[in-house]
Amino acid sequence: MNFAQEIQKYPWDTIRAAIEGKSISDVKQAIKAQQRSYDDLLALLSPSAGPLLEDMAQEAHQLTLQRFGRIIQMFAPIYVSSECINACLYCGFNRHNRIRRATLKPSEVIREGRSLYQAGFRHVLLLTGESPGHVSVDDLGLIAEKLRRFFASISIEVYPMDSASYRKLIDRGVDGLTVYQETYHRGRYAEIHPTGPKRDYIRRMNTPDRGGRAGFRKINIGALLGIADWRVEGAFVALHAAYLMRRYWRSHISISFPRLRPAAGGYQPKCPVSDVHMVQLMCALRLFLPDAGIVLSTRESRQFRDNLVPLGVTHMSAGSKTAPGGYAVKSETEGQFEISDHRSPRAVARMITRAGYEPVWKDWDAVYLNTMESLQHRDMDISLA
Repeated sequence: MNFAQEIQKYPWDTIRAAIEGKSISDVKQAIKAQQRSYDDLLALLSPSAGPLLEDMAQEAHQLTLQRFGRIIQMFAPIYVSSECINACLYCGFNRHNRIRRATLKPSEVIREGRSLYQAGFRHVLLLTGESPGHVSVDDLGLIAEKLRRFFASISIEVYPMDSASYRKLIDRGVDGLTVYQETYHRGRYAEIHPTGPKRDYIRRMNTPDRGGRAGFRKINIGALLGIADWRVEGAFVALHAAYLMRRYWRSHISISFPRLRPAAGGYQPKCPVSDVHMVQLMCALRLFLPDAGIVLSTRESRQFRDNLVPLGVTHMSAGSKTAPGGYAVKSETEGQFEISDHRSPRAVARMITRAGYEPVWKDWDAVYLNTMESLQHRDMDISLA
């Protein structure tokens, strides 16, 4: 069983019609519900929910306080390479774009990591273009081993792999996987991925399954907002997250909400998402998935990010650079896309503190986790004796 099989039960047009058919009374019922169904989610995503957005926001705020407290986890990306063999129309790393590219040496990645460590970060996300020939699984494993002395958590956002390769990376210190489907609309997916391995819609969709089977501690998914109808995309992201939470219950599932940003190639969103609609989407998914993490990146403006802190956000990036060598190496390469919030990590942390929340740079320790697992195994052995 995998999600590509599960999603066949939910035709895109059927979900869209169900969303559009919801009434304001359906929305009120969904807001008041103690345990929300998928049908409730569709109501919360509907046009009828617009007048009740403030009620949704208040419920999302209270629910997040109950489940997560006043904690915002801080992290930063490290771009290892901008080389890519795909031709995704929306991406600055599209192989046809004439941009200056680079692949960092392991020693350069460590310099980047040391810079982020000195800035306070203990959680990082390693990113590459999709080109295994430039950054192999072994390369990533070596980098992770070297970064482990700086960071409590290392996640990856790279090309899809099989479960065996993911297990190799987990053994070498990687604990999180981020992979976006980009869009759950199969027709639009084919349009924006004309060539390259990423054109395989099914393989992409089943990547989180492979990560779950490998045993990642964290799995983060999302859709690239602006490619297709955001309401229906939200319904499928939530469906995917709920499936992963049921099937891979040992992994913590989180959701990102990346909106298209200007990038080389000049791709323009077919379905732009307004700030108001972004808030509705985030609140709807928080109400449906109270235990899921919600990730907000520097793609969004400082004002918008400031306002979203109380509405369900649990993870925020800060001081991000989207090109290899953006922190310490200072290479003359171009980024994957333009960021919007250019504040320093400390400035973002001060904003979070002023909002009445606590910016957390490190929320767990591998030594503690290994100790707890050892105790659990010991207790299991005793119970079986």
